[in-house]
Amino acid sequence: MDTVDAARRWAAAWKSGWEALDPEPILELYAEDAVLSTEPFREPYRGRDGVRAYVARVLSEEDDPRIWMAEPIVDARRAAISWWASLIEGGTPTTLAGNSILVFDDDGLVVEQWDSWNQSGHRVEPRGDIGPFASR
Repeated sequence: MDTVDAARRWAAAWKSGWEALDPEPILELYAEDAVLSTEPFREPYRGRDGVRAYVARVLSEEDDPRIWMAEPIVDARRAAISWWASLIEGGTPTTLAGNSILVFDDDGLVVEQWDSWNQSGHRVEPRGDIGPFASR
């Protein structure tokens, strides 16, 4: 599978799965031996079962997510995708502005993902005048 197509499919599945609080469309995108690192100092989640445990847990802690995904930046088998999430987490309004760095296999499945983000204690939509979500 073409990496651009795989990255766009990943972004669409995360957006729809996250907004529906449904991990299944997301989990279909990961190889059996995938590694997902959600924070630089946290032990990564390993294998599809590890990804499932992480995604199911975080989605169960959230309400009313609104998600934006930027157009992927692609190089060979890697992609960088900026994302923005405005939600209620554990009863607290929260906004996450982050990036995922992905590596895909020949079938377009994620074999490696590294995330980083900034977090705000209130709900904010992405800016429309600057950054990856700007109206152009």
